[in-house]
Amino acid sequence: MDTRGAIIDQAVRLFAARGYDAIGVQEICEATGVTKPTLYHHFGNKRGLFEALIQERCQPFLETLRRAADYAGDLPRSLHQVTLAYFEFARREPSLYRLLLMFWFMRPSDEAFQRVAEFNEKQHQLLVEMFREAETGHGNMRGRQQAHAATLLGTINTYIVMSLNGLVELSEHLAHQAMHQFSHGIYS
Repeated sequence: MDTRGAIIDQAVRLFAARGYDAIGVQEICEATGVTKPTLYHHFGNKRGLFEALIQERCQPFLETLRRAADYAGDLPRSLHQVTLAYFEFARREPSLYRLLLMFWFMRPSDEAFQRVAEFNEKQHQLLVEMFREAETGHGNMRGRQQAHAATLLGTINTYIVMSLNGLVELSEHLAHQAMHQFSHGIYS
């Protein structure tokens, strides 16, 4: 692995374990086995490192999510594809996903929250748009895209947290079960 990638890997691991604010540049350098000048050469500072982490590790997921949320007249299929996209991202990047979940509960004034806000907003908008497009075939959904998008992501994230904590394994079957519960409620 290249030095830049190794620094990002260690930063993700450390930030996910103790939070962005609790980790300093020196600790990242020690964990990676590089000097501060090396980190500064690649990223400028801790904020630059964090921004690179979000750009390089999260942006590709947005493209995957965009394809999964592309509504083609079959809402159950779209919901399933979206869920699988999230599950795959969490399986591939468990520490990063745990870190991203932390940001939902930070104060909006925190620097790290602001760095992730654009990524979170793009995710939300892709889901909102999927529900907006589905309105044509599901009139009872009209005007509730924001709530449906938030509830969908909340459902998906609940299953991912259960997986990150070792309670379930993310699978195609679990994705189907989660979307069945989302679609039909707790009495399904």
